[in-house]
Amino acid sequence: MTEPTQPPAGRPEPLGVERAPTGNADVDAHLARLADADDLDASGHLAVYEDVHQGLRDALGALDQRPGPSPAPTRPYDNRS
Repeated sequence: MTEPTQPPAGRPEPLGVERAPTGNADVDAHLARLADADDLDASGHLAVYEDVHQGLRDALGALDQRPGPSPAPTRPYDNRS
C-alpha cells in the first residue's frame, strides 16, 4: 500500500475536495478554478474565491436572460361544468 504524498515543506497542502460536474460548462469552468487555491497560501485564497463567486453570479444571471418555455395558451371563457 502506498502512502499519500506530502507537499514539500513550506507549501500548502491541497484540501482534496472533489467537485462533481454540474452539466453546465460555464459553471463547471468556474468551479474548476477553485483548484487554483490549492497552490496558494491562505492569503491568496480570497482573490480566487471572489473571482469564482463573481463568475458563478454571472453564469446564474445569464440563465435569467434566456427565454424559458412559453406558457400554455389559456382561454378565459372555456370553463365548462
